[in-house]
Amino acid sequence: MDDVQNHNDERGIRIDRAGISGIRYPIVVLDRANEKQHTIATLRMSVAVPHDEKGTHMSRFIEVLNEHHGEVTMRTMPAILKRILHHLDADSAKIETHFPYFMTRIAPESGAKGLMDYECKLIAEASKDQDDFVLGVRVPVTSLCPCSKSISDYGAHNQRGYISIDLRPLRNDDGTPKLMWFEELVTIAEKSASAPVYPLLKRPDERFVTMQAYDNPVFVEDMVRNVAAKLQSDPRVAWFRVHAVNQESIHNHDAFAEVTWSQK
Repeated sequence: MDDVQNHNDERGIRIDRAGISGIRYPIVVLDRANEKQHTIATLRMSVAVPHDEKGTHMSRFIEVLNEHHGEVTMRTMPAILKRILHHLDADSAKIETHFPYFMTRIAPESGAKGLMDYECKLIAEASKDQDDFVLGVRVPVTSLCPCSKSISDYGAHNQRGYISIDLRPLRNDDGTPKLMWFEELVTIAEKSASAPVYPLLKRPDERFVTMQAYDNPVFVEDMVRNVAAKLQSDPRVAWFRVHAVNQESIHNHDAFAEVTWSQK
């Protein structure tokens, strides 16, 4: 049968990215407590298309994913990308995965346990002479306004916020990215806010968390600086972007701040 995608294209325009997106697929990721965790990811897989080729073979992305049985980690992504480059005869390839990652959280007073989900991502890119890897997490937190606390006779407005961390690790001697756990980034984000968010709280826990937030007021600017200070001191980190947003409880807008940093 005629393979139209293999035909030449005479317009002379290179396509930066062509591939598949919005595909949901069961994957296995690294879990600090349990070694591995099964979850469901939404993937975007792509390659560059040369100026003289009509297109790429979309079905081959799924074939490569099937070959690796859905194990998508910083350890396996280089092999997946290498296979895509070969199987699709491309000079660059990229994989983006977004998925919920679950952690057991323990309430601070009652000890009640519940599963908390965090939005995580892994992004890897490779060409024939270089590669890149970034991981990320979005963490819900509580923030309490320092200004509101300062000017009020009692109480202070507080709200749900989110801290997003995108991070590029430094490399080991063998060229692999240094290991960074999602759990580590979650802890850093939560400690940079007024208080964590929990999946299950009893009344003694609510009292504890409410007072914890009141004792630790922070602006969005404080949160991104707190995270940045911790990541800058970590010898495994080459680059990061931290974004914090508060869903304001007494304003008709959100408040946000962002910091980007890289090793010199």
